[in-house]
Amino acid sequence: MAGTIEVLVPGGQANPGPPLGPELGPTPVDVQAVVQQINDETDAFDGMEVPITVDYEDDGSFEIDVGVPPTSELIKDEAGFDSGSGEPHEDFVADMSVEQVKKVAEQKSTDLLSYDVKNAAKEVSGTCMTLGVTIDGEDARTFKERVDDGEYDDVLVDDAEATA
Repeated sequence: MAGTIEVLVPGGQANPGPPLGPELGPTPVDVQAVVQQINDETDAFDGMEVPITVDYEDDGSFEIDVGVPPTSELIKDEAGFDSGSGEPHEDFVADMSVEQVKKVAEQKSTDLLSYDVKNAAKEVSGTCMTLGVTIDGEDARTFKERVDDGEYDDVLVDDAEATA
């Protein structure tokens, strides 16, 4: 009867109710222990939707894998707004600095296709564009061009490269 459960939970605020409770109820695990461990491991993502995978065994043992919240959730949290624009190319809801874009890119780096911070930041800017978020006061579409032109080379370096 071992199995896997995948759910999205609010970071640091999981509870035995839906969506976890109904999924875990029929399993041999201690639901409260699972909820407590999830809350401990997702506390840093307070209020953001966090993907969780719970692998459980017949003996009641379990293992929790905490994913990284969606890029859009990280951007909303970093820029301080609740929902994206209905007209993202005309109506902007927030502005982010390049440093904030870099922070989100680093948080999301394990889930992105990019091999470095510079390209990860360009991926994040694509999500900014669809949410109606400007970067350094300009449309996110121009950010990629400015990155390619080397305008942000001093900011968008991997920390390992910066200390080398």
